[in-house]
Amino acid sequence: MSERLAELLALQQGVVSRRQALDCGISAGVIRGQLRGDRWQQLATGVYAAFSGEPPRLALIWSALLSAGPGAVVSHQTAAELYRLGRGPAGAIHVTVPAGRRVRRSARPALRPGPAWAAGPGMPPLVIHRSGRAGQARHPVLLPARTRIEETVIDLTQSARTFEDAFQWLCQACGSRLTTASLLRAALQQRSKVRYRRGLQAALSDIADGAHSPLEYRYVRGVERPHGLPAARRQAPVTQHGRRRYLDNLYGDYRLAVELDGQAAHPVAERWRDIHRDNSLAGIGIMTLRYSWSDITSQRCLVAAEIAAVLTQRGWPGQLRRCGAHCTAALP
Repeated sequence: MSERLAELLALQQGVVSRRQALDCGISAGVIRGQLRGDRWQQLATGVYAAFSGEPPRLALIWSALLSAGPGAVVSHQTAAELYRLGRGPAGAIHVTVPAGRRVRRSARPALRPGPAWAAGPGMPPLVIHRSGRAGQARHPVLLPARTRIEETVIDLTQSARTFEDAFQWLCQACGSRLTTASLLRAALQQRSKVRYRRGLQAALSDIADGAHSPLEYRYVRGVERPHGLPAARRQAPVTQHGRRRYLDNLYGDYRLAVELDGQAAHPVAERWRDIHRDNSLAGIGIMTLRYSWSDITSQRCLVAAEIAAVLTQRGWPGQLRRCGAHCTAALP
């Protein structure tokens, strides 16, 4: 094995294309000998793993990328996987190629394993996307070649089944500090056609203000704003006993906190922790109102009325307003 090929294999998780091997001085006969001796295995048409045994996930991603040809980049769920965004490996491998380029059907990963991988589960399917911005969207240095995190997140919002799923991707990316709302907004503006454009722009503004989950977003859009409540401070820091915690919504002038519980049912230990925290806040004069997903989604008008009543008692000069013709909030 040449030194050049050894460096390439180390860089590409032990995976090499036929063209790369030939360029490194390895003859076609040597490649055939390695395959026949089960020292190498074919992962895709013209793509080989220079080892035996079951290929790891990253080797499969390299295989898909090399099989897709020049200009290809890992994208969508697979790029998110590389950024450690989301729930981990999604099975199928997503690759984006420049618009107008065609990937030969025979270049897709083989569905049957090679001789040395007979007990393996087979190659995952390869999903090909086409984009006129493939080169522009590519991260300048990271390997395997992939779309930038902002481009990845916007791609995921476009393949999401619902707006709520799209919003969740925005929350995860910003909440994990992989990017910011302003960078995502800039990436959004560079695209001419975007599904949910207005909703995503509004969501990014709310995320920048501290709404870090779909429940918090629903609270802002369904409870607070349409009912004329004052704007709370999101993720407001409070230090108690030398420890800092963050409140979902704090109406600081009125010493009122509104906490949102996304889970349907909390374990006993977590419920006690929430009660202890609420009691601790009461010790410094902050009252806490706590609501569940069901409250915010099904009883939002009644929730708004409860919050307005407490705010009024604590000096809020404003007035609750109806969110629409069918609003069930009781007005004075």
